[in-house]
Amino acid sequence: MFPASVFKLDNGLTLIHQEITTTPVVVADIWVRAGANLEPEPWFGMAHFLEHMIFKGTAILPPGVFDQKIENWGGVTNAATSHDYAHYSLITASLHLEDTLPHLGELLLNAAIPEDEFIRERDVVLEEIRQSHDDPDWIGFHALISSVYQHHPYGRSVLGSEQELMKQSPEIMRCFHRAHYQPENMTVVVVGSIAAESALELVSRTFADFAEPCSDSPQRKEVAKPVISGIRRQELFLPRLEVARLLMAWTGPGVEQLHTCCGLDLLSVLLAEGRTSRLVRDLREEQQLVQGICSHFSLQQECSLFTITAWLEPENVERVESLIRLHLQDLIDNGIRDQEIIRAQRLLCNDFAFSTETPNQLAGLYGYYNTIAQAELAATYPRQIQSYNAKQLQKLTQEYLSPNHYAVTVLKPS
Repeated sequence: MFPASVFKLDNGLTLIHQEITTTPVVVADIWVRAGANLEPEPWFGMAHFLEHMIFKGTAILPPGVFDQKIENWGGVTNAATSHDYAHYSLITASLHLEDTLPHLGELLLNAAIPEDEFIRERDVVLEEIRQSHDDPDWIGFHALISSVYQHHPYGRSVLGSEQELMKQSPEIMRCFHRAHYQPENMTVVVVGSIAAESALELVSRTFADFAEPCSDSPQRKEVAKPVISGIRRQELFLPRLEVARLLMAWTGPGVEQLHTCCGLDLLSVLLAEGRTSRLVRDLREEQQLVQGICSHFSLQQECSLFTITAWLEPENVERVESLIRLHLQDLIDNGIRDQEIIRAQRLLCNDFAFSTETPNQLAGLYGYYNTIAQAELAATYPRQIQSYNAKQLQKLTQEYLSPNHYAVTVLKPS
C-alpha cells in the first residue's frame, strides 16, 4: 500500500503529501521533467545550466535574496540535474514552510535569467566542466556511456561542453525554461509535519501563475534505443593515473519494465556487493587480482544501465575481464543457489527500508518515481525483489548480461 496521498491540481501539477507528526521538519521537493534528455541538439547542457540560473532571481526577488531568506529561517536548499529530471529541494522547520516555499516557487515559475548573471554563472559551469575532466573516474564513466548509448541523450554529459555552452544565450534559456517548467511537468512532494489540507492550500497558491509556454523551442530528435552487438572496446591512457580501471556495461529496459529492472538490481548485488558475492570473493579476496570491484544497476526512464567496475593493476586487465565473462557464463549455464538469492534479497530490502526512514529520503523516492513513471511504483520495490527465483534470474542473465555483447572501457596510466 502506498503510504502517501497523490493530488492532481486543476492546472496539471501533481502534489504528493505524507504527514509525519513525529518530526518538526518538512521537506518540500520539486521535481521537473526538464532534464538533459529533453535538450534539442543546439542546446546541449541547457538543463543543468538553467538549474544554476533558477537561483539568480526574478523581477521581484533579486539575486541572493532567496538564499538569505532561507538561511535566516534556518532552512537548507539544494538542486540537481540528471538526464531524466531537474530537482529542487527545501528542508525547513514546519513553522517556516509558509514563509519559504513561496520564494522557491517564485524562482521556479518566474526565473528572470538576467544577462549579467548569465555570463557570470556560465563561468561557474565552465569551471565545473574543466574540473570534471581532471577526474579519471568521471572520464572513464562518460567514455563508457558514450560508447554504450552512441547518439542517445544518455550518452552525453549532463554538463554539456565548453563549446556548446558558449553558443547559448539568455533568450534561448528563457525559451527552454518556459517550454518545460510547466505544471504538467512538475511534481511537488511535501513530507513531514504538515497536514494534507494545509499542504494542498499552500502548494495550490504557490504554483498557480505559470508563464505562457514557449512555442519556439525546438524538439529533441527521437533516437532508437541502443543495442550492443559484440564487444565494443576502447582504451584510454591518462597521465597521473595510479591504478587502472576496467569498466564493463550492458543496457537494460527502462522503468516501464520495473520487474525486470528489479531482477537486474538483484544480479548486481549477487555479483559484487559484499565479501561473499561472486566477483568480490573470487577476484579480490581469493585471487587478489583487483584492489576493488563493484557492480551497479542504474534505473532510468528509457534505457537503464548495468555496470561492473574494477580497480586493478594494468597487467591484470585482460585476465580479470575474461574471468568476469566466465562468471556470467556460469550464471547462465549453472544458475544461482537459493542461499545467494536470499542474501541479495535481504540486502536490497534492508537498503530500501533504511533509505525510507527520513522525510528527505521519502520525498526523493516519491518525486523520482513520479517523474520517470508513477509514484506508487516506489512502494512495490520490496515485493518485486522478493518475487524472484533462481530460474527467473538465470533467464534474466542470459537475456541482458551476455558475456559476448557488452561495452568495455579501460583506463591505463600513460
